[in-house]
Amino acid sequence: MILITGGAGFIGSNVAVHLAAQGERIAVCDRFGNDGKWRNISKLNLADIIAPEEILSWIGQHKTSLTAIVHMGAISSTTETDVDLILRENYRASRKLWDACIAANLPFIYASSAATYGDGTAGFNDDNSLEALAKSKPLNPYGWSKLLFDRFVADQCQQKRMTPPQFAGLRFFNVYGPNEYHKGSMKSVVAHMFPHASAGEPVTLFRSHNPAYPDGGQKRDFIYVRDCCEVVSWLIRSPKISGLFNVGTGQARTFLDLVNALFAALNRKPNINFIDTPENIRDKYQYFTQADMNRLRAAGYNKPFTSLEDGVAAYVHDHLSTPDPYR
Repeated sequence: MILITGGAGFIGSNVAVHLAAQGERIAVCDRFGNDGKWRNISKLNLADIIAPEEILSWIGQHKTSLTAIVHMGAISSTTETDVDLILRENYRASRKLWDACIAANLPFIYASSAATYGDGTAGFNDDNSLEALAKSKPLNPYGWSKLLFDRFVADQCQQKRMTPPQFAGLRFFNVYGPNEYHKGSMKSVVAHMFPHASAGEPVTLFRSHNPAYPDGGQKRDFIYVRDCCEVVSWLIRSPKISGLFNVGTGQARTFLDLVNALFAALNRKPNINFIDTPENIRDKYQYFTQADMNRLRAAGYNKPFTSLEDGVAAYVHDHLSTPDPYR
């Protein structure tokens, strides 16, 4: 049985569906609230559902039947300002699970984030040395909390302290795909734009406030969530592989590319309005992200990543345009 924290969330629920399809028994730990997140896992035959405050005792009771813990649970909003809350949920909770995996001798795969890289001026190399991690300058508390845990793991390794038998931190870049509908303002650009584009209305993009990039020329490493699931699945099947790994495509694409892919999937002509980037985020806006994928490839992961055009088309045709968009 595999325990997935945040297993009803966006990436977590996709991982749950993906692993269940491979024959794994899945237990989910999450908070559900009233935003419809339960629908993300409503089709699964789950082994158990655990409240976050019960997780440590639950692991102790089920450690002989567990084969791995996939830790996707976190406060993932980059605009959350309650730093104490973020540290409690993203850093302290991760350390407790790390210790639980050591005690139960369980592999530990956890979500880090490309937000640890900040504005990207120091590059996007997933070097997991303490020296390299010290150069990162996140732009928000969420990114800082993820970096703190990456540094904790690196310190444990450098000090030669006990670790789980396998541990892997995944620095997800700009993930899009099904089951993100509960995320509100944090949904991907594709999910935000689809209702307007499908209705024949214009979609909105931010103007560039950097002379090096034209309007719509801002670039991101967009990755389809199915590819993230493939990486997690590969790690579970590769117990000797540990480390910190970027999870992107390795190819930055523009927001114009994204919009064109969306309208092409809908067989419509692109229709775009540009607006100023809000001043409260303008000085923290990233104009370029691109994952360096050399470490993951060197570790042995050899599957191709879905192109932006194919990923957007799959998202639109298989989910967004259907009566039931959930996986």
